[in-house]
Amino acid sequence: MITPVILAGGSGTRLWPASRQSFPKQFTDMVGDESLFQATLRRLSGEGFTAPTVVTGGEYRFITAEQIDQAGIKGATILLEPMGRNTAPAILAAALHHEANPDAIMLVAPSDHQINDTAAFAGALEAGAVAAARGEIVTFGITPTSSETGYGYLELTSEPELATPQHLKSFVEKPAEEMAEALVKGGKHLWNAGIFMFRVGTIIEAFEALVPKMMMPCRAAVATGAEDLCFFRLGADAYARCENISIDYSIMEAADALTVIPVSCGWSDLGSWRAVHGAGERDENGNALSGTATQIDCKDTLLRSDREDTRIVGLGLENIAAIATGDAILVANMDDSERVKDVVAELKIQNAPQATGFQQCHRPWGHYETLSLGERFQVKRIMVKPGGRLSLQSHLHRSEHWVVVAGTATVTVDEDVRMLAENQSVYIPLGAVHRLENNGKVPLTLIEVQSGPYLGEDDIIRYEDVYARAPEGAFEAA
Repeated sequence: MITPVILAGGSGTRLWPASRQSFPKQFTDMVGDESLFQATLRRLSGEGFTAPTVVTGGEYRFITAEQIDQAGIKGATILLEPMGRNTAPAILAAALHHEANPDAIMLVAPSDHQINDTAAFAGALEAGAVAAARGEIVTFGITPTSSETGYGYLELTSEPELATPQHLKSFVEKPAEEMAEALVKGGKHLWNAGIFMFRVGTIIEAFEALVPKMMMPCRAAVATGAEDLCFFRLGADAYARCENISIDYSIMEAADALTVIPVSCGWSDLGSWRAVHGAGERDENGNALSGTATQIDCKDTLLRSDREDTRIVGLGLENIAAIATGDAILVANMDDSERVKDVVAELKIQNAPQATGFQQCHRPWGHYETLSLGERFQVKRIMVKPGGRLSLQSHLHRSEHWVVVAGTATVTVDEDVRMLAENQSVYIPLGAVHRLENNGKVPLTLIEVQSGPYLGEDDIIRYEDVYARAPEGAFEAA
């Protein structure tokens, strides 16, 4: 049996504005009708797999759990990192969590990659599992289809044979265009997919030998971790002492011998808008359209709108990526799509909220979206899922009006508990202890009008919360 370890903590800056820190690309339906994370879960489930272990950040815990449930995956373990420390500590923590079963075969996979040929990938995994059971550290190399400069490369000692274990000669960092062309023509190089397989005991021994300073804090993070609802929180103080380093630099490039399984499976890391353009369906002129997008006389262009009320139209464009969300638009030459992370960095310097957050903010009970914001007022649209329940809370600086648009609401205001149907409303005075619940079977939608001198999400005193969230914080409000 193979135990999938799925890494789902990335912030996804390379696909801004559709992917942002508050809701990164792995949880988004970049290609197809389900998120990349859910596609990964389905691909690594069923016969031959145990329930997965997912490593993600604390701020993504509820969307992770929700998407696991939506995908129909049972028995998943969700490890929460207190802070991002790159892939090496995340993988070591997962291995230590399974240390009681040292012969278990771990498959480490990113949550945000696309694989079209699942049969070919399954064949490669079968070959990899045999090698891993022998105590080998296995990595998977993708047969290159072009001279990509955005990927690292794996150099083999001989020409690759699909689904056949082979010896790795060296790693090659992301090359310049001329070198990339030479590597592909040479026939002995594969793209580095960042997918690994090994016994639990093997990878722990590798860390002990190659990164011994990480062992003590990572062990302590697991030992001092605690169950929290359906999650396992790693100990924050100990995990903070782990070096911020990738598995590639810490283990793979330092190990004496690695095994490579070549595979051709329609793989893409979807790490740029050019990659998304190449992965989607295109018309006869090479145009890929998504959402409410229209093209006229365009060529090799990507047009995407994530909102029904925002139409994007391309006229006479060539080699352009144009991405529209509710609060941001990116227009870029496809050749510059690898530089989108520079856009995010610049927006952070400008303190633009669009750098990291969306207008629509996801919560464990549903989501809300700011419709209008001005001095001393804010208007939101709130959706509460059936069974959803906001925390029992009060505010120091604002009062609120709630108007039910669809569904029914159970509203608590101090000692008063009442039911509200469509077109009914309630006033929440400043300082009143209140709560909103959806005890019905359909989603509840309401409009909230806030008024007061300060309308920040941290203006909250939480008295009771079924989701066991922190008392306050930008990602935790309501």
